[in-house]
Amino acid sequence: MKKWLKLAGYAVLAAFVVAQFFRPERSNPPIDANRTVQAHLQVPANVDALLQRACQDCHTHNTSWPWYSNISPVSWFVADHVNAGRRHLNFSDWAKYDAKRADHKLEEFIEMVGQRAMPLPSYLPLHSHARLSDDDVRVLVEWAKAERARMEENAEEAAP
Repeated sequence: MKKWLKLAGYAVLAAFVVAQFFRPERSNPPIDANRTVQAHLQVPANVDALLQRACQDCHTHNTSWPWYSNISPVSWFVADHVNAGRRHLNFSDWAKYDAKRADHKLEEFIEMVGQRAMPLPSYLPLHSHARLSDDDVRVLVEWAKAERARMEENAEEAAP
């Protein structure tokens, strides 16, 4: 039995070493300032600071890749989360959203932040700086609601 456990241990170690040669791409594409959320919405400094602190690692092209994102298989998990976050909501490429979609993104933002589903609870243990206080949540939700109202008002003014 000990022989099998020893062989299994070596096999797991070998698989871990081999996995280090197969890492996912971790990218931070260039950011065009004209395409960012800051260029398209009114983002006060306090909101911008909260977005940078709590959202940027998964929802912008300005991800700070932590040391453990260099170690497989954790690297696959982290890269998948960042890629999924960017696909779902990307503050670095806000210009890709038309008015209706931008409104929907803000609506989802209000829901997810308001329900404390974002930042992801699984993200917070290693990134305590991203934790949002009740006041932080209130500020972000009020900002997103105000931006939705402003966008609706601008659309009404632009309508014939």
